[in-house]
Amino acid sequence: MRLRDLPSVDELARDAGDPLAVEAARVVLACAREEIQAGADPGDLRVRLAGELAAARTPSLRRVLNATGVIVHTNLGRAPLADAALDHVREATRGYSNLEFDLTTGSRGSRQDHVAGVLRRLTGAEAALVVNNNAAAVLLALAALAEGREVIVSRGELIEIGDGFRIPDVLARSGARLVEVGTTNRTRAADYERAIGPETAVLLRVHQSNFRVVGFTEQPRVEELAAVARRHELPLVDDLGSGVLGPLTDEPSAREALAAGADLVCFSGDKLLGGPQAGIVAGRADLVERLRRHPLQRALRADKLTIAALEGTLQLHLDAPERIPVLRMLREPAAAVRERASRLAAAVGGTVEETVARVGGGALPLAELPSFACAVEEALVGPLRVGSPPVVGIVRDGRLLLDCRTLDDDEVDEVAAAVRAAR
Repeated sequence: MRLRDLPSVDELARDAGDPLAVEAARVVLACAREEIQAGADPGDLRVRLAGELAAARTPSLRRVLNATGVIVHTNLGRAPLADAALDHVREATRGYSNLEFDLTTGSRGSRQDHVAGVLRRLTGAEAALVVNNNAAAVLLALAALAEGREVIVSRGELIEIGDGFRIPDVLARSGARLVEVGTTNRTRAADYERAIGPETAVLLRVHQSNFRVVGFTEQPRVEELAAVARRHELPLVDDLGSGVLGPLTDEPSAREALAAGADLVCFSGDKLLGGPQAGIVAGRADLVERLRRHPLQRALRADKLTIAALEGTLQLHLDAPERIPVLRMLREPAAAVRERASRLAAAVGGTVEETVARVGGGALPLAELPSFACAVEEALVGPLRVGSPPVVGIVRDGRLLLDCRTLDDDEVDEVAAAVRAAR
């Protein structure tokens, strides 16, 4: 084919009968010109137009089968929602809802009321507030309590969270001024005590949720910082990060931090809590009310989909935490994971390999979970990734490992079918 053989945009788009055909035809013809100039044959342009139109109508955000062994995988959407949470989202959002309407009084209500009560029961807090993520929760807390004044934090807690965002940057955007105390590996309560001055507004504690410093280290306990804060009539804000609500290794829970003396705790909804992306602030009622009334709160508030998914997840924490996928994967016996890996290996002619799964999502960085994977040929990486549904695993030593800790029983058959199709 030569350049002069190419049809016009109108000619190529005319028979498609699709409102997107003209734009798609332009894309196809532009690519064809480049290929002809490079000495290649562009092939059947009508077939390519059909493919371009199909791609334009295929949703970009898709369900992925996670066979990486990383439970809270940030790139794969973090926590998968429980069925009960999904059911509640559908029921509450398929029509209108009482998002900000009090059905008892017939007056305006607050979207926070739908989750505040269950959060109080789960954390022991006097009040709670939900925004769109934990960075927003910390930003709002500092803006409401310390704008134009000083916030004291340990140098060892000036962490970087995902995508290059750093605690000092979040703090600066709140309008507060950072005062660093201690050193990277050792900070004591006395360091905070010495740094407090007339401009001090908040003591901030940031949990090292996505890394650990080991060796010659020291950090004050919440009780120690709370005692310093009380002596100077200052609030202690504890950024917990991961959102643990019940016992889980040595990860601090919101209830434990509040019981130890923190005035406010901030944590995520989509990590170890196992719900949607959200930032939760819980603690003293007067401080939560100051956050609620701050102008920034409206810009950071959670929408009805988040509120519904979070409410559904929190109800499971009360009644059936084992039905929350993240918690199930964290606690499942290795023998059950091995059984799934064996079943997958038998279905696709793979081999079972012992592996180590990770929590991921900036939580429990040292935790190693015994796991098992089905090992198949490395050449399947690309075809599985672009299949339907896509399957993402881990390449190691020239093989593709499909870790079964992050696959449930029903998904094993889907992965097996995807492997057969990819081959």
